[in-house]
Parts: sequence; structure tokens; C-alpha cells
Amino acid sequence: MSKWCVIYSSVTGNTKMIAEAIAEEAGADIFKVQEAPEDLSAYDIIAVGYWLRLGQPDPMMMPYLPKIRNKPVVLFQTHGTEPTTEHAITSFARAGHMLGEGCDILGTFGSQGKVNPKLLEKRVKVNTDPDDPHQSKENRERRAKAATHPDAEDIANARALVAKMEKKKLQREKYAAMRAVKK
Repeated sequence: MSKWCVIYSSVTGNTKMIAEAIAEEAGADIFKVQEAPEDLSAYDIIAVGYWLRLGQPDPMMMPYLPKIRNKPVVLFQTHGTEPTTEHAITSFARAGHMLGEGCDILGTFGSQGKVNPKLLEKRVKVNTDPDDPHQSKENRERRAKAATHPDAEDIANARALVAKMEKKKLQREKYAAMRAVKK
């Protein structure tokens, strides 16, 4: 098993739940981003988790991402939308773009999660416009569904991610070794 480091930021506890599941499964060291080490040389895989704000990693995580260099990285995120939406998928691209040089994105994991109640309260106070898309019936239903996540299935899927990433890392190493022999 590779030596993992899990680094996360969380406000509502959604991302923390996923981070703890990954860390426990991997036997990883786990850090809040505010306490994360600068030197990651002792680790083989860095798992980085954040919540989404405006379609990108949250403000606590953004300054840390460029500090990760030359490592295999697993990105995981929590958000109020479905994990397969364009919003969720492009957020991974934005996070990957923020990583330091030489990083290899080994994989990604997304989970719905409850939206911060303070944000919801602010939206209602600020946006009284009935045409505001955030106040649509569809979005209210989506937020109600998100409030039930992460659930047991999300946690199990986060745990399963560890074995998948270990296998993928091994496959990439074998392929790289094979290519080196052919040169």
C-alpha cells in the first residue's frame, strides 16, 4: 500500500466525512488544509478534498493546491449538485489547473452534500426575485436531496476509491517501466 496523505477543507462536515473515510481505508495521515504540511515528500499519493464555491475549490483550499508538486493526486469534492453535472465535472478541471507543476491526477471523486445553511439563508434574503434560478422548484428539490448526503453509499464509494487508485497507480508504474525498457 502506498503512503497516503489526505488534506481537506470543510465547513458543514461533508468533505470531512469523505476525507475520514478515505484516510481510514488508506491508513493515511489526515490534515485540515490549515494544518497541512508544506513538505509532502514522504507521501506517495496526495488526496485533496474541498467543497465547491462558485464552481471551484473553496477559498481555504485554493492557495494550497499550487504547493502540491510532482505527486500523484486524487481530487475529491462535495457540493450541492449531482456529481455528474457539468458544474461538478468542470470544477475538477479547475482544481487540477490550480495544482503545482508535475502533478498527475490519478482520479477524482464527487459527492453531494448539504449546502451551508448560512449560504441558503443569505440567498433567500438577497434574492427575492421569483425568476432567480437558485429559488426554482428544481433547485429547492436538489438542495433537499443534497441535505441527505454524504450517505452510507457515498462513504462506501469513497472507501472503494482507495483500492481503485492503488490499482491505477500500479498499472501506470508498470506501463512506465515497460516504456522505459523499449527506449
